[in-house]
Amino acid sequence: MTIARQTLGTHAARTAGVWLLVLPGAVWAAVRAGGWERGPLVQLFAFTPYVAAGAWGPALAAALSRRWLAAAVGLSSAAVLSMSMLPRMRADRRGPLDGVDLSLMTANLLKGAAEPAAVVELIRRHDVAVLALQEFTPAAQIALKAAGLEMLMPYSSLAPAEDPSGSALYSRFPITEAGVRSNAGGFQQAYGTVQPPDAGPIRVESAHTMAPFNIAALPGWRADLEIQPRPDPDGPPRILVGDFNATLDHQPLRALIAHGYRDAAETVGAGLIGTWGPYDGRLIPPVTIDHVLVDRRIGVRDAAVHNLPGSDHRAIVAALFVPAA
Repeated sequence: MTIARQTLGTHAARTAGVWLLVLPGAVWAAVRAGGWERGPLVQLFAFTPYVAAGAWGPALAAALSRRWLAAAVGLSSAAVLSMSMLPRMRADRRGPLDGVDLSLMTANLLKGAAEPAAVVELIRRHDVAVLALQEFTPAAQIALKAAGLEMLMPYSSLAPAEDPSGSALYSRFPITEAGVRSNAGGFQQAYGTVQPPDAGPIRVESAHTMAPFNIAALPGWRADLEIQPRPDPDGPPRILVGDFNATLDHQPLRALIAHGYRDAAETVGAGLIGTWGPYDGRLIPPVTIDHVLVDRRIGVRDAAVHNLPGSDHRAIVAALFVPAA
């Protein structure tokens, strides 16, 4: 009798252990599918791609241990999470593949610490015509000018600041209707209407939303994402580009995109490449919080992430097709 009880106890303990391995992935999949991330989950959800990859381990462990119900739950959860990753790995939904070529770049300068020569070299190498910058400081403005930026891009809408709120929009082509607005988190966003040759006007804005760095910041983070400009079907096509402090696993960013944007990196299968981190050498995996969001009337030929010495962010360069005039 004692042996039988011990056997039953061991079996129950192993079953409980399997469920403890499987349930976190199941809860994560349910919250991700419903867009229910709240509180501390908001920060954690930036790492959903890593959870999606790791969810297969507990599911397979449950199957090998013949805990079939746990295996079914684990495999279903892993599949749901993986399906949410697939669009970011598959080149699809690029939009119109004709029109006028326009190369655009975004970069967070880390309070102006990014190397100006590296910024200008990326612009030259990729024939960038429009540049959006975040954490743009007066010192960075001077250094970038000395590195030759204003010779390449003589038109601009600038709002330098000593703190991380600074913003800039530079262009090779004339900028009209230029301006700057501040969002709820205190960051500035430079914007303007760019007029490339042979194309219609394009509205471009350098976005920078508040980071969800603690629970008290979450209302401001959500508000910043909710007030971002939406494409207007009756107006010029719009490009919203910059540091959104949100990934495609955050419901507020997905809701913004659903109003008429496409994520350039996702459309070319590069949507899982991290744009922020690692951080000060700490063992925290990179996450994808910088984005190029383009109006659905704009096509995407290519999008790539590039190292930016001096910054904890990486730059994104997107090659676009904008509507012809």
